[in-house]
Amino acid sequence: MTEPNDLLRGRFEAPTDAFVERFTASVGFDQRLYRHDIAGSIAHARALAEARAITADERDAIIGGLETVRAEIESGRFAWSVALEDVHMNVEARLTELVGDTGKKLHTGRSRNDQVATDLRLYLRDEIDAVIALLDEVMAQLVDLAERHAADPMPGFTHLQTAQPVTFGHHLLAWFEMAHRDRARFRDCRKRVNVSPLGAAALAGTTFPIDREATAAALGFVGVAANSLDAVSDRDFAIEFCASAATTAMHLSRWCEELVLWASERFRFIDLPDAFCTGSSIMPQKKNPDVPELVRGKAGRVFGHLLALLTLMKGQPLAYNKDNQEDKEPVFDTADTLRGCLRAMRDIIGAMRPNVAAMGAAAEAGFATATDLADYLVRKGRPFRDAHRVVGEVVRHAQAGGIALADVPLDALRRFDPAIAEDVYATLSLAGSLAARDHLGATAPARVREAVAQARRRIADDGP
Repeated sequence: MTEPNDLLRGRFEAPTDAFVERFTASVGFDQRLYRHDIAGSIAHARALAEARAITADERDAIIGGLETVRAEIESGRFAWSVALEDVHMNVEARLTELVGDTGKKLHTGRSRNDQVATDLRLYLRDEIDAVIALLDEVMAQLVDLAERHAADPMPGFTHLQTAQPVTFGHHLLAWFEMAHRDRARFRDCRKRVNVSPLGAAALAGTTFPIDREATAAALGFVGVAANSLDAVSDRDFAIEFCASAATTAMHLSRWCEELVLWASERFRFIDLPDAFCTGSSIMPQKKNPDVPELVRGKAGRVFGHLLALLTLMKGQPLAYNKDNQEDKEPVFDTADTLRGCLRAMRDIIGAMRPNVAAMGAAAEAGFATATDLADYLVRKGRPFRDAHRVVGEVVRHAQAGGIALADVPLDALRRFDPAIAEDVYATLSLAGSLAARDHLGATAPARVREAVAQARRRIADDGP
């Protein structure tokens, strides 16, 4: 393979220090960009031919050589060289070996600055598409499970204290809303990713009459970066991707926190399949929810990558700086981590077994219909604050007797407020409480089923 001195060191007398060579090399991680790099180079070769900077024969030789390089990489026969620094120089050097001096013409009118920016945008476009596809699968699993449990009660919590009854399906649809917003964020992010920097060259553009719009269209971009300085130095799109990923990871972490709680002996709301749990090295009875715990933990990793990119960019003057080599590992790991977490959540949601009886019993035991009793008194003409005080006294009475609100005798209830009548027990039942919340976005089973149908339509919607 061509030595680096042949490509980049014409201005230098001494060779690169061996440590510096290793320290500045990025090929160990950026080689994953090879497909995007070759696609960008093929588009650039065609643009050079259109601009008459190379001949049609030279264009065809370059494209054929690049396709050979791609095949070598994908078959595992390609020899990556740290001495050649990065994926771009490795590909170009091998191309030159294959097609001779014609390969050296490929970099006409182009810099590694616009080349790497193009590669990273192409890579992130693919990753965003993969993330969106996984989010669609996660949402579909949530909707299917929500439909099956549209009428099954569980306690809703605030401050992790029993608050009001909801259905398990309604709770799952709250997760759906988070995922749906996540998908919208990634779709919106994709619009700003999908802009071509190619043709900006090092920072000022190129003296060759490259048709940037045609090159952008050939690569599937929707437009070109409007300013050459910004085109090569902008990493907002990578930061935005990591910010979207961080928000999604935060949502997944919240779900996993609930899964861990629900799977515990104190809750027993769900049973996680054995395939997603591990045992203890010392306690043979344990079934640890390791996968949800690890997804929860990986959120911190994604958050860290976002902070790393923000810190990386905050002090950089225009235009490109070597600092930007450090953008790739955080972006790559964010994409890998997020896809892994989404796949884990998709599979867990599809396989977990809800314990409907335990959820219902927990809702019965936590005075979850106390607000319904207050609303009942309001409908009897009591001011809400007075009703609130009366119900608090009833709850204290029930606690002292170790009974649920629905089990407090009518004569005892009437001692707290004589307006209470026999019809109160329909209000105090879980079914009555759920059915009473019969409006858009609420937990009545009929409304949950409507929301499920709407959610399916929203998954299929190609818009944001």
